Amino acid sequence: MRVSDITATDIALPLIHTSEIPTASRVVALANGSAEIVASLGYTSILVGRDVASSIPELSGVPIDNPSHNVSIEKVLSQNPDLILIDANTSPQSSLDTLRKSGIKIVKISNPFNLNDIVQKEKEVASAIGAPLAGLQLSSQIQSSSYAKSAIKVAFLYVRGTSAIYLIGGKGSGADSLLRAIGVNDVGAEKLPHPFNAMTAEELISMQPDVLLLMTKGLQSVNGIDGLVQLPGIAQTPAGKKRAVVTVDDSLLLSFGPRSVALLPKLRAAIIKAAK
Repeated sequence: MRVSDITATDIALPLIHTSEIPTASRVVALANGSAEIVASLGYTSILVGRDVASSIPELSGVPIDNPSHNVSIEKVLSQNPDLILIDANTSPQSSLDTLRKSGIKIVKISNPFNLNDIVQKEKEVASAIGAPLAGLQLSSQIQSSSYAKSAIKVAFLYVRGTSAIYLIGGKGSGADSLLRAIGVNDVGAEKLPHPFNAMTAEELISMQPDVLLLMTKGLQSVNGIDGLVQLPGIAQTPAGKKRAVVTVDDSLLLSFGPRSVALLPKLRAAIIKAAK
């Protein structure tokens, strides 16, 4: 068995320390990963609510306001926020409409699915809370690194066995940006037309991936590696035969925030190890 798991605590949250005082004092951060950015900017103390995807240990004391990814109007209003951060995926719309009528300031943050747009997202969050200088300092820490090209073929699988969701990541899945950055081949992005595509035995077998990349909870949802290799086509791939699987914590893999760049070397090392 070659399962390698990168956990939320494996990648440290970078912290910025400035004397800048944000204009917002009570923030509900519902945009994907925005609470993590606020914490990285050094302002965890102003967070009164967060999104369910921001699950780093540093935020354990901040209540989750969208369990099951649905915003709880009552919970948000009870926290008396002066700012709510949302993105295109914040739902349901009816809850957002109600919150807008309350008069609370709501700012929509971009939700990038690639490494190149992290800087913009961090600056947007910093500007929204009234700490633009901290945002500039945080974004300046993002450095581009080059990795030697590898022949390893990786397929990103988005699976939720409890909901019967089985997808192969293609171009635009988000994982393709990470895999491209570390110099390995995303066979789904090379071949498939959509960000997420139905996972079929025929597609998997034709791709012949050396390593499978999943989110941690995704692998758990199919009862681990033993359940994964029972899915159609998995056992007929080099990755399935060797049980070469890399998992990354759900809050980390596609967060595209302060920890994303630090994830890259660990992800590459895990993939290379799994492929051996």
